[in-house]
Amino acid sequence: MRVAFVLKGYPRLSETFIAQEIAALEKRGLDILIVSLRRPTDGALHAVHREIRAAVLYLPEYLLLEPLRVLRALLHPGKLFFKTLKLWLKDLARDPAPNRIRRFGQALVLAAEAPRDITWLHAHFLHTPASVTRYAATLLGLPWSGSAHAKDVWTIPEWEKREKLAACEWLVTCSEANRTHLASLAPPGKVELVYHGVDLHRFPPWSPKIPRSTITILSVCRLVEKKGVDVLLDALAQLPGRLDWRFVHVGGGPLAERMKRRAKALGIADRVAWRGPLTQEQALQEYRAADIFALASRIARDGDRDGLPNVLAEAQSQGLPCVATRVSAIPELLRDGVSAHLVEEGDVAAFAAALESLITQPAHRRALGVAGQARVLAEFGLDENLDRLALKFGLTSNAHRLLRSA
Repeated sequence: MRVAFVLKGYPRLSETFIAQEIAALEKRGLDILIVSLRRPTDGALHAVHREIRAAVLYLPEYLLLEPLRVLRALLHPGKLFFKTLKLWLKDLARDPAPNRIRRFGQALVLAAEAPRDITWLHAHFLHTPASVTRYAATLLGLPWSGSAHAKDVWTIPEWEKREKLAACEWLVTCSEANRTHLASLAPPGKVELVYHGVDLHRFPPWSPKIPRSTITILSVCRLVEKKGVDVLLDALAQLPGRLDWRFVHVGGGPLAERMKRRAKALGIADRVAWRGPLTQEQALQEYRAADIFALASRIARDGDRDGLPNVLAEAQSQGLPCVATRVSAIPELLRDGVSAHLVEEGDVAAFAAALESLITQPAHRRALGVAGQARVLAEFGLDENLDRLALKFGLTSNAHRLLRSA
């Protein structure tokens, strides 16, 4: 079958896990059309984006800017138009927002312009992409499925989650915390856990060989509230002055300037390097140049939170000990005292103490890094986890092995 993958934006540097999933499914034989609700804004691509063969259909990001496409879709809406209209009006009554109107218009265009050989739709994220997918699938009379991740799980209303879960054929999600929550709202057997996993071909295991006098603490994340970079900066400022450390941050985001000002106000700006968004290949070099990985995730004021950040698995694949928070699914990967130090969200003093412990104890750093790397290699590799998703699309792991050996 040919499947349309509906994404909020493509390609995106911050959504490497989606790109690596698409590439892996293509290698297993799945024929994919990428449908993007927005055009790309990132100035760079990961290598995996260049490997993806799928064509991309960009829907109108703003309906008023492409009225002819919307008009053509309205003139040939299909026999299930009124059924879909009724569904959409019911949603609009409960969520009378401009974005809800845009979703319906995008779904009309998707239904009108999708190639006729599309037999299945799959939404990445349970919020906007799943809405467009559901309306378009209803218009076309096709089945649909979904992948849920983080913000989309925790920031949309319960009625919307229940109805989407009832309507889709199946849904996978990237953490047990997500699965437990969504399964409580879904028909039995509808929701399944599939970790994203680390592509170990792109992140081959690495063990630091040369001890460094200056300890590099790395964080890779978008500069948004839920990542808690302000907490991390506060913790760094509490480290004893005798310690020799530097902090490297990789990633962009709306809080970039605010965090730079905060580092300056805390008196640590001269120890902080802001790398900005990097490709996967560039980020790998930062992992390998670091000694400790830190992520101070928290639950944002609007309920947004991490699922299971892939950067933690990437860091551990490179033998880095981690300091992180007990938020959402992070404890599913990181084992406190075994492969990482976990503290409560927002606890600056505890975060600083954990960092100090790792900075001052190289043997302890090494032990945690080795344990974390072993766990990632055993349980969080991409291939093993993607096999489960491939089966959902009717692909077999045996077929994948044949393709890889060809």
